Amino acid sequence: MSWSIVGTISGTSADGIDLASIETDGQRVTKFGPATTTSYRPETRRSVLDAAAKKGTDREQWPEIARAVTDGHATAIQRFLNDNKLSPDAVVFHGQTVWHDPKAGETIQLGDPQSLADALDLPVIGDVRLADMAAGGEGAPLVPVYHQALCKTLLGERREPLCFLNIGGVSNLTYIEGEDLLAFDIGPGNALLDDWINRLGAGEYDAGGEISKKGTVDEKRLARALNHPFLSEPGPKSLDRYSFSGEFADGLGLEDGAATLLAFTAEAIAKAETLLPQPAKLWLVCGGGRHNPVLMSALSDLLSGEVVSSDDHHINGDALEAQAMAFLGARLKADLPTTFPGTTGVSRPTIGGKLFHPMT
Repeated sequence: MSWSIVGTISGTSADGIDLASIETDGQRVTKFGPATTTSYRPETRRSVLDAAAKKGTDREQWPEIARAVTDGHATAIQRFLNDNKLSPDAVVFHGQTVWHDPKAGETIQLGDPQSLADALDLPVIGDVRLADMAAGGEGAPLVPVYHQALCKTLLGERREPLCFLNIGGVSNLTYIEGEDLLAFDIGPGNALLDDWINRLGAGEYDAGGEISKKGTVDEKRLARALNHPFLSEPGPKSLDRYSFSGEFADGLGLEDGAATLLAFTAEAIAKAETLLPQPAKLWLVCGGGRHNPVLMSALSDLLSGEVVSSDDHHINGDALEAQAMAFLGARLKADLPTTFPGTTGVSRPTIGGKLFHPMT
């Protein structure tokens, strides 16, 4: 049986709510529907980023932020449904991550799935990470099983082993070879560079890598930063957005600091390649990092396989994670596992998510 499902997610950068519709039986995608991104209200984004930066230490504002996140999603989803004349079987609501500490068995996604179901008058699937955490998993990454489905739907086995490389606030990968899945968070993606650009008053991010490409990498600082023990730990493993600090670039000028932080992201990904069973033939890059040509060039120089944007293989790199949430919702409805020992370290394949029916 196939379902029409809308998936939603807002990443750790809180730059907007991604929405996407797919039709799927939870094993293959039979139709890719529309997708879009809607910005949070500025005050909601500021609150989310402030809460995340406090690393779980100040929770007093969480209920208020959760209401704002839920209301923002309700408005965005209703507009998306109306604009595209969609009547989905369910909506998947990931919520807004503000704290992730797998060692403490805690992951916090703010938002109220029941209130969202009532507002939309539709079934909503939420709490997508909690079952994995309860079974001893890291709660992340969740997307690998969807990456595997995309391989079956669009790519076949001709390029395996291959890696999906997501570069958002954090970078993570999925290694696929046949039915074998290995996944883990790598290290910082865009977060350290974005924070640097913002802190020095040069914008929200390094658009097109224009600032980074003018700078010179401080090799000594870079080498020290690459000694971080997390980078050498085998997967599965996961990170909070603020698990790493860019303080090692403090004292450098804007351009040299940007170049050094970008090089750190690229070199950390190269270190991750050494943790794979064998080098990947193909790296499909998704997330915002694929739009930075300086970063993409650095990765092409450092990695052994071909490095391309996921868009080159007709995979929408902006919609992928929202599509993945929809796919996970279908897996719940089909009673199929969403996480595995090789993706999150969970003790057994685990079905994630909880279904909330409207009470109105």
